[in-house]
Amino acid sequence: MNRQAAEWIGTVFNIGKLPLAPGTWASLIATISWYFLFQNQDPILLPTVTAFLFLLGSLAADAIIRNSKDHDPSRIVIDEWVGQWITFTFMPVNLSNFVIGLTLFRFFDIIKPFPVKSAEKLSGGWGVMMDDVVAGIMSFIILCILNNTIL
Repeated sequence: MNRQAAEWIGTVFNIGKLPLAPGTWASLIATISWYFLFQNQDPILLPTVTAFLFLLGSLAADAIIRNSKDHDPSRIVIDEWVGQWITFTFMPVNLSNFVIGLTLFRFFDIIKPFPVKSAEKLSGGWGVMMDDVVAGIMSFIILCILNNTIL
């Protein structure tokens, strides 16, 4: 992947270059996007798009890491986007899930309890992406319980 494409994808069109907490900005914008884009959509669409973004994000993160010599540059926020959308997979699109899902994901992504911290230790783009995937899965499980949804 060329450097410019990696920057656009990894920073999600420069959201990752916003000052002060780029990951939180990315999660908020990803949540707003979920709220407006996935109402009345086939439930399989969100996990399909998210899986594609995960693969694309892994490639972009690898390219950015190779060019920056930083193992997890803060401007890479495609991982927050993916983790946030994992949180909302198969969830009803409503304001309650918006607030709770955003809060849960940011909590796990910032605090990094086990196993989130362990996933972060993977190398390259996988390491950048996987801690957010695990935080998204943990948030998803709690959101399922709160929505009385069968896992």
